[in-house]
Amino acid sequence: MDKFDILNKDESAKKNLRAENKPELHSPAQLAFAGDAVYEMLVRAYIVKNFDYNVNIMHREAIKFVKAASQAKFIKILDPILTEEERKIVKRGRNAKITSAPKNQEMIDYRYATGFETLFGYLYLRNESERILFLFDEILKIVYNANPS
Repeated sequence: MDKFDILNKDESAKKNLRAENKPELHSPAQLAFAGDAVYEMLVRAYIVKNFDYNVNIMHREAIKFVKAASQAKFIKILDPILTEEERKIVKRGRNAKITSAPKNQEMIDYRYATGFETLFGYLYLRNESERILFLFDEILKIVYNANPS
């Protein structure tokens, strides 16, 4: 897995993280906080590595991936390939208490997007980089109109 350095750790670091971190003990907001960062890094790294555009165009390309409506769409399309555990994490994030109203987006999209980010945070904290990259590849297929699995 050399696609994205953020997901690559040496074996000793993986063992230490596994022993110390129990993502199921984190709140949905904490998982979404981590998931937002992980997902944003994946998107930006993908765009930088695959598009030779100026930064303004790259930013517009990133918006296709990160706006709440897009994330809501992705998680709904990905649902059939999620495990039962992953669906529970998404639902936990989706149903979390919202402390501030989203601006310029539908509340339902915001809730699904929070579930989406919660899943990425959960998988990251469990060191499931292969699963994250698989889901991201499926998202790329959705964005660029290929057939997702």
